[in-house]
Amino acid sequence: MIIPTNVSLSLKAYNDAPLLPPPKMKFTTYCFLVLLVFIGCQSDRKLTFEPYTFENEACDDCPSVSIAIPKALGSSKISKTINTALDEQLIFLLSFDEETESTSLDDAMQSFKNGYLELQQLYTNESTPWEAKIDGKVTYEDADFITIELDAYLFSGGAHGYTSMQMLNFDKNKGVQLTNWELFKDLDGFRDYAEKMFRQKEKIPMDQPINHTGFMFEDDTFYLPENIGFIEDGLKLLYNPYEVSSYADGAIELLLPHKEVKKYMSVKSKS
Repeated sequence: MIIPTNVSLSLKAYNDAPLLPPPKMKFTTYCFLVLLVFIGCQSDRKLTFEPYTFENEACDDCPSVSIAIPKALGSSKISKTINTALDEQLIFLLSFDEETESTSLDDAMQSFKNGYLELQQLYTNESTPWEAKIDGKVTYEDADFITIELDAYLFSGGAHGYTSMQMLNFDKNKGVQLTNWELFKDLDGFRDYAEKMFRQKEKIPMDQPINHTGFMFEDDTFYLPENIGFIEDGLKLLYNPYEVSSYADGAIELLLPHKEVKKYMSVKSKS
């Protein structure tokens, strides 16, 4: 079928015209729909990670080291901040040689090996090899905030190894790592709420000391843990072994729903 020239030009002009709302759609409704699309795009603005893994070769004079953590891609400030913070945690966990200051991951792994070899020289009957296993994962992320969790198991002689967890929180917009206290706008109010929830979970009466059932809070006074961070289901408070209880008790966790903690937070999360 042959389309007249004037019709073709009209179609071209229509296709080249700027996008306008349909005639019957109110302008305010159109703007609202555009805003929803924009917000949806913003909420999906997630960082890209690739797995970083390391496992040393087995040998008679080597401790076992296994690492599997996320590595943020790109050259943005937040990517550099996350990777630096993870490296610093790995260095801290693996540094055992007190005479040498570790400034890189290679230094730290060498320090871990040196500590093992020194122990072998002092105690020739110590046959159990040292072990370090560190895993990391993103537990929460939205357009503004991200939490990364590190799980570590270290054995450096003795009756048993030590398991610990670190939760690292980051402001994606400012490109900085946040301390626990920067998460809150009402820290005192949150501490009171957390103690109430902790007592309920652990069945500690409100009219009894916090150590009534066997916990080991210093001065018999409740305090927040060293590790606090978001997961998909809420805000997790984590006391590592020995922080408020014995090694045999393991880690003590308290999970608080997003909707219950948001009034205390300076960081917005899901509600």
